[in-house]
Amino acid sequence: MSTIVVETFLTLDGVLQAPGARDEDTEGGFTHGGWQAPLFDEAMGEFVGEAMAHTEGLLLGRKTYDIFAGFWPKLTEDHPDYAFGQIFTDMPKYVATRTLTSADVDWENTILLSEDIPAEVAELRAQPGGEIKVVGSGELVQTLLEHNLVDRYRLMTFPVMLGTGKKLFAGGTVPRALELVESRTTPAGAVITVYRPTGEPTYASFEPAH
Repeated sequence: MSTIVVETFLTLDGVLQAPGARDEDTEGGFTHGGWQAPLFDEAMGEFVGEAMAHTEGLLLGRKTYDIFAGFWPKLTEDHPDYAFGQIFTDMPKYVATRTLTSADVDWENTILLSEDIPAEVAELRAQPGGEIKVVGSGELVQTLLEHNLVDRYRLMTFPVMLGTGKKLFAGGTVPRALELVESRTTPAGAVITVYRPTGEPTYASFEPAH
């Protein structure tokens, strides 16, 4: 089976919107674009590279795909991230969308999922392979959670709070229990955690039994 991995950059208060550039995503009047860049150090870069080595495909929502397609395939060879752009271009990119059509797509190796997205993702997950990575795509993550289609969460939480913006786990998130698989910190103060879903939460009380 392939592994569906939700991998995302987060603020301490759970915001995932527009980490990389000032004008990346201003939806909802968001004014904090580029919040991650000052805290992205060499150790974080090494971790992202390690994770990329296991990635065989991307699974993206429409909005995140538009951001990626507007940036990565357009990098020139003198750009420091050109190699990453080539990796993304070469790998399959599965896009969960009911508004995008093949006529709108000019980024090679893009595959649209538009009929029954949970069923199509389940089919992808059942195929032999490595990691299929979900980046950003907060609305898509909620759909995957609802249908129990996430195998790992790889979260990179940075020491900054914004108080506004799109969140990975917002109101209405389906309850899940998680097991910590890995954790590490970077010199810039980011905390990297990897979690594995283990089922529904369990409940107890600190009150003494009678």
